[in-house]
Amino acid sequence: MKRISILLVLCTVMLSCSQGNARTVIENQTNEKPQAPQGYAADATYLYAEKDGEGLYLDIYESTSSTQGQPTLIYLFGGGFIRGTRDASHLMPFFSALNDRGYDVVSIDYRLGLKGKGKVGLGTVDNLDRAIHMVVEDLFDATTFLIDNREELGIDTDNLVLIGSSAGAISVLQAEYEIANQSSYTSALPSGFNYKGIVSLAGAVLSRNGALKYESEPCPMLLFHGTADDVVDYKQIRFFKLGWYGSNIIAKVCDKNAYNYSIYRFKDARHEIADSGMENINIIDEFIRVNVMQGQRRVVDALVDDPRIEVSTLTLDELYN
Repeated sequence: MKRISILLVLCTVMLSCSQGNARTVIENQTNEKPQAPQGYAADATYLYAEKDGEGLYLDIYESTSSTQGQPTLIYLFGGGFIRGTRDASHLMPFFSALNDRGYDVVSIDYRLGLKGKGKVGLGTVDNLDRAIHMVVEDLFDATTFLIDNREELGIDTDNLVLIGSSAGAISVLQAEYEIANQSSYTSALPSGFNYKGIVSLAGAVLSRNGALKYESEPCPMLLFHGTADDVVDYKQIRFFKLGWYGSNIIAKVCDKNAYNYSIYRFKDARHEIADSGMENINIIDEFIRVNVMQGQRRVVDALVDDPRIEVSTLTLDELYN
């Protein structure tokens, strides 16, 4: 497997081979916030499921250029499983930028399983477990809707990539964990189905079966995480067979098993990385093109300093209180 180190200094890029973590320094970049075009909105909206008396919808944002051979991206928003919407205004610049790069984007509703539940911790792991798997169930139902209606929608459902932020990132990583381990949750999907790739902005995997492992090779995974994230832990929390595995541990498992992955570790950053899709859009685009579309096992393991990303002061207590 090819391993790439990246050093960006004053916007100059140099690539060299290394076995250690790369250090990426990004300086003299603009902090100007990108905007979506005036009037930018979903091209179509569909009801994909009704659950617990609630209609679940998905929006489709069509590419502004040819999408032949390009994956369709399914986006899951963040919000701690207590809040968030599929069409929040702050997501529009990101969706628009992805459209400009040739990707159709599907943004989905999901049930907010921790709404009204209070603080999350080891003592309330059952609530967290259920909330995560409610989203996994909803994601799989949305995927099945796309598969069943692929001709009408013009979507190549053999070519779907998941992108998630925070709670959405947890959910897309958990979904791939369930697929690779053929859990009962995958019964909603066609036999043998898998996504083509995963992009996780500050995610983790919950396991009740001890150490993190994948019975079959997962699809290519791109991980972004702040090393000081105290909302979604970057490393791990273990209690007997119960495990909460952040991006650092996921990357270790991928590296040990020569899986197709890349990880960008943001030095001393906290949970702001969950909202860094726009700042990292070129990395996301390159990963999809090289690792997903071309199938190359190109590994980047980078330690990043990026002053463009606004620092978050959000704590777990503030999120759930």
